[in-house]
Amino acid sequence: MALSPITHQRRIVLLDLDGTLTKSDPGIIASARKAMQRIGVPVPDMAEMRRFIGPAISESMRRNNVPEDRLDEAVAIYRRYYSDEAVFEDPLHPGHKVPGCLANSVYPGIPEQLRRLREQGFVLAVATCKPEYQARPICEHFGLDRLVDGIYGASRDSSRITKDRVISYAFDMMSFDKASGDRALMVGDRWTDADGARLCGLDCLGCGWGYAESGELHDHGAYRIIAGVNELSAAVSEYFRS
Repeated sequence: MALSPITHQRRIVLLDLDGTLTKSDPGIIASARKAMQRIGVPVPDMAEMRRFIGPAISESMRRNNVPEDRLDEAVAIYRRYYSDEAVFEDPLHPGHKVPGCLANSVYPGIPEQLRRLREQGFVLAVATCKPEYQARPICEHFGLDRLVDGIYGASRDSSRITKDRVISYAFDMMSFDKASGDRALMVGDRWTDADGARLCGLDCLGCGWGYAESGELHDHGAYRIIAGVNELSAAVSEYFRS
């Protein structure tokens, strides 16, 4: 996967990963549960576990009573189960064990929507709060890397873990230049996407098939919320025509 030569007046679509392109809750929740059990803090109910999808894992652990002095340990355990330990059922190959990051699936229709956007000349890039070293192999495993022009994620340390910092990093890597006519749109399913977009001067197209709670995307300023994957390419095209 290589970025195309830079030509400005580009129409750039930044795509969240978890809850936007992939149904990732099984692997994230299972890995987080393992980490919390190892640390010895109570595992919350499923409604709270679903809130782990989107924000940085350290934020979710902190919110659920992991002591500050054990936060780094909890994150390290989570990352080991999520990236390395093949202990979870592979949803695509029953009986086969995979790490949490591959206990995952692409939402039906996403590949077709991405192809349609590329055919219309949009520049597509993944922008996720998931660490980049995790996001890249996930995208490669599911073939998403062949449908986008870049994959940008959080750093291993705490220097780049919020969505606004990931967006800024993606813009730096893509040589985004608003003054030369580049335009961009964030597409995502959580408040983190809407807030991060706003902090970077972007609008956010909300994805109603992801992990947001009722009213969340509206309350955080998503300019529009679409209900189904099949609406994605048309909604993006309409935004850039306006």
